[in-house]
Amino acid sequence: MLTSELTTTREQLIQDLNGDLVREYQAVIAYVVYSQVLKGAEYMAIAKELEGHAKEELEHALIVAKQIDYLGGVPTTEQEPVKMSSDPAALLRFDLENEVETIRNYRQRVRQAEALGEYAIAEQIREILIDEQDHVIDLATALGEEAPKINENEVV
Repeated sequence: MLTSELTTTREQLIQDLNGDLVREYQAVIAYVVYSQVLKGAEYMAIAKELEGHAKEELEHALIVAKQIDYLGGVPTTEQEPVKMSSDPAALLRFDLENEVETIRNYRQRVRQAEALGEYAIAEQIREILIDEQDHVIDLATALGEEAPKINENEVV
């Protein structure tokens, strides 16, 4: 267990979950926009898949907001900016990079929640991680790549 998880407080978990919520909002927007602007026969299937990702990211945002409220915090209304490009592969790359970072963050959140004895929150985050990993696989496949190995110690 990392030192940061050993010294986690409820306030830190609320702050970190709000950081995750910022990213979930960004993901919803990115997936909505990208699913509509991807053009070309080779992107038709992934564009449809991104619509589904948008719905899942909204579900994640609702789960995270509920956990923040449960902990006594107030869910944020801020979101990260959405990167744009005229290159469809670049859009998919942006999403892939964001998903990898999200997985790293949520893995840390599981450890923090468990360190605080908040096992139900940890389980909620684990469920989100299943979807996020599926998103990584879908995006890597669309880019013709293997899913990246996600190293916990790598800084994004």
